[in-house]
Amino acid sequence: MPTQFPSVTLLVTHYNRSQSLERLLQAFQKQEIIFGDIVVSDDGSKSEQVVRLKELAANYNFRLVSAPQNNGLGNNINKGQDAVKTAYTLYVQEDFDPFAGYAVHLSNALTIMEERPDVDIARFYAYFKYPYLKPYKFGFSEMVFKIWYPGYKKFHVYSDHPHLRRSTFFEKFGRYAEGLKGDRTEFLMNLSFIKKKGKAVFYEDYQKLFDQVNSSDEPSTMTRSDLRQSNNPLIVLARALYRNVKHTWEVLF
Repeated sequence: MPTQFPSVTLLVTHYNRSQSLERLLQAFQKQEIIFGDIVVSDDGSKSEQVVRLKELAANYNFRLVSAPQNNGLGNNINKGQDAVKTAYTLYVQEDFDPFAGYAVHLSNALTIMEERPDVDIARFYAYFKYPYLKPYKFGFSEMVFKIWYPGYKKFHVYSDHPHLRRSTFFEKFGRYAEGLKGDRTEFLMNLSFIKKKGKAVFYEDYQKLFDQVNSSDEPSTMTRSDLRQSNNPLIVLARALYRNVKHTWEVLF
């Protein structure tokens, strides 16, 4: 039977990856997950992509929020979130696909947020497990941030990876910075989340809810420097120390 989430809008940010977008929408459709609304925010994709987006909008019944040119991640999320009318937003970038059985976990996350007005977001995916977690329920744990805890990974409380959030998110944390690279845009929101004492829950078995798919036909549009991706032990250590000092300064000052 279909699982309906009338209070949740699926917000998908998109840029030149209509095949990935269709795969994502198909995955939700196959699982019979029905949202109160679907918004796709496009960041000035190529004309042939826009034509395909309009076809997909008719097939999957989503509202397309377009842009005449590429304005970056911050602008794309801002205009997409502005279009949301429901109480909750499930934010997913177009290159993520939900694994089978996702509806149960979305329902559990929604239950937590309805029971706990202090919880701002429920996170479903990450590249690494958050180091400081306090078990809660349904497999979710509260993320605990203390500035004196060791390690730079403590700073990654908020993430643009798939998460459920209150649609009043901007009222508490402000809008995303525009005109910057995607990583910096994300981390500035993360800083706002920490400084304004945001509270998040994190699904501990995080690799079993979403799959990030970057095919050869539609590779990732995010680029990073060689130093940021290097696995050289000395570079990894230096990067970790630098991040810890830098992020501590940014949070405190």
